[in-house]
Amino acid sequence: MGDLGLKEAFASITSGAILNALLVVVVASAIIVAIQKVFPKLAGKVGGKPRLYLLALVPLLRLLIIVVTIVIVVPILIEPTFENMVAIFGALGLAIGFALKDYANSLIAGIVTLYEMPYRPGDWIEVDGQYGEVRSIGARTAEILTPDDSIVIIPHSRLWNALISNGNDGTDNLMCVAEFHLKPGHDVSAVLSLLRDVAFTCPMTRTWMPVSVVAANEPWGMRYRVKAYPLEPRDQFRFVTDLTARGARVLAAEGIGFTPYVVQGVS
Repeated sequence: MGDLGLKEAFASITSGAILNALLVVVVASAIIVAIQKVFPKLAGKVGGKPRLYLLALVPLLRLLIIVVTIVIVVPILIEPTFENMVAIFGALGLAIGFALKDYANSLIAGIVTLYEMPYRPGDWIEVDGQYGEVRSIGARTAEILTPDDSIVIIPHSRLWNALISNGNDGTDNLMCVAEFHLKPGHDVSAVLSLLRDVAFTCPMTRTWMPVSVVAANEPWGMRYRVKAYPLEPRDQFRFVTDLTARGARVLAAEGIGFTPYVVQGVS
């Protein structure tokens, strides 16, 4: 009965129908390619939330175009009766179940990703020790650009069993931390004030966001962590470098020395 249903479903396919279906697919593909090229370029010219919104629209529009294309193409090729649909989707289900198990797993996870949005284009995430900016989200994988300018492909199926750290979670607020390991025997209150001033006077600091300095007593001395937000998430590494350089210069001027080493496993 299944074979008979498939034969009946494909009986209406003609050369004209195939050409029309191919034309729809080509137009849809051209639109998708245009979106994937134009939107990131527009996002690169703007900053803040508009940039994140433009990048996040790319996978959503691509998924919408694919769904619309399928809805248009199927009736062109096959008469959309109940029996035909059952036969077609039954065959697709078997193919996915036996031949495309891993791909289907990532594909389903990709749909879940677009719905739950644990990460979006423009987010800075860490998955399995890989940290970088989400550049694109496909049906099966996501691409992140690491600080070393490497592209890492992450299958969406990692969602099922991996911890995902998202630094900015769809916003343009990303906290950065600059650490200072200092010798003991200094005025802690003075250092806290100095490092706070360093953060507020840095030209890349979002001064309207919280700035804090946290101190901890360690066996080797004192550890200070300056927590602040850069103007743009993509400037985070220059921002931390600038905070570190400014802090080191101010501390050296006050005669406060850095510890020569940090005990392994304690830092």
